[in-house]
Amino acid sequence: MRRTRGASFDGPVTLHLLFLALGGAGLYFGAEWLVKGASGLARAMGVSPLAVGLTVVAYGTSMPELMVSLVAAFEGKSALALGNVVGSNIANMGLILGITAIISPPNVQGGLMRRELPAVMLSAAALPLLLRDGVIGRLDGALLLLGAAWFTRIALRAVTPKDAPRHSESAPPPQQGRLALMGFVVVGLAVLLGGGKLFVDGAVGIALRVGMSERVVGLTVVAIGTSLPELAASLVAALRGHSELAVGNVLGSNIFNVLLILGVTALAHPVEGSLRGVGLDLIFMGVLT
Repeated sequence: MRRTRGASFDGPVTLHLLFLALGGAGLYFGAEWLVKGASGLARAMGVSPLAVGLTVVAYGTSMPELMVSLVAAFEGKSALALGNVVGSNIANMGLILGITAIISPPNVQGGLMRRELPAVMLSAAALPLLLRDGVIGRLDGALLLLGAAWFTRIALRAVTPKDAPRHSESAPPPQQGRLALMGFVVVGLAVLLGGGKLFVDGAVGIALRVGMSERVVGLTVVAIGTSLPELAASLVAALRGHSELAVGNVLGSNIFNVLLILGVTALAHPVEGSLRGVGLDLIFMGVLT
């Protein structure tokens, strides 16, 4: 069996177990700090946790998918790059949003119905349209990136007073407090992404050791691994009573997976794919959406 290149996969089992333990700790503490900083910033700035989840948290937790898709595209593995986006969107909707709703059912705002849900549905519908000619080219990528910038602007500007949480009982923190909260967001994201990388490295190493093929590992461990930051952040947000932030994270990640990740990937290297090859996956993603 041909093994994945990289010393981290060829070490002893104890090293992989250490990676799993450190990665799990990184996911937990990174998610804790990210949610603490993001929810605090939402209160300080007078915007809803949903808006922060749709932008800051969603951008940050989508970085693993971006890295995987870019590397896959440059290595000529367009199917992996495309499958990573579609698979992550399915996991976000089915797994992460499902667990969040079980833990802490979120209150869906009217603004969410008017703004974000149409954006999610349009981004999902864009995929089969872009793949009609069998390739997502650089022009398509540039248009997708413009869509990501437009959505970010709309998400931040369209927070109405009734969307904003009521915190009249406490004054917003001073500028120094806001900088500290931003520090929690940045450090939390870094620890979260690093923990996800260590966790996936450990899981892949153990899976290869027990005889799983690289193809099966890629379809299972790596696919779920790139969604670990979203899962960890959403779980902690739901457990802390910020289920709005968790919903925003899932919806924002799904939108950015198509507009930002596929946009950057296609701009760097055209992504090939056929509707016949991913048709069933796209249908399933559409039904979940």
